[in-house]
Amino acid sequence: MRKANEASREIAKRIKELREILDITADDMSVSLGVSVEEYLRYESGEKDIPISTIYKIAAALNVDYTVLLTGDDPKMDTYTVVRRGEGVHVDRYEGYKFESLAANFKGKEMEPMIVTLQPSDDKAPLVIHGGQEFNFCLKGRVRVTVGKNEIVLCKGDSIYFNPGLPHGQAADGETAVFLTVINE
Repeated sequence: MRKANEASREIAKRIKELREILDITADDMSVSLGVSVEEYLRYESGEKDIPISTIYKIAAALNVDYTVLLTGDDPKMDTYTVVRRGEGVHVDRYEGYKFESLAANFKGKEMEPMIVTLQPSDDKAPLVIHGGQEFNFCLKGRVRVTVGKNEIVLCKGDSIYFNPGLPHGQAADGETAVFLTVINE
């Protein structure tokens, strides 16, 4: 089990605070997420890193944009938003995996574009499942993408579009890798 970093603990703190303000029990949250109450409480305490797909589900259960959970601020733009190079909302998910949200300030998003940076590791990519559709485009290095029982290596300029309802994950293949992901949940 990966231990949550400081950014993840801040997200967990915001989740707990919103849940308590909305008078939603931890039991109710665990049921809506399909996890045990013990696992949910580990997320909320910051003891365990929260998968991005679970952050989306928590945001839906709390009826807030997921940006509120990431940053503590509501998105403000509804016509357009510009993010200059390196100025997106940065989140270090866990050791070796960080992302930069490229549309955090846009209200009512129907998709989430992010730049993901992966450090090489001997560990297998943690597999996650979420709704919607997902697109990955390799910008630098090589990205090992697991979708179900398949493993595909993307090189710079390669892309994959897939059903994220299948267990999936990404890992750097030999060197630091950077890819654009767009998720429609």
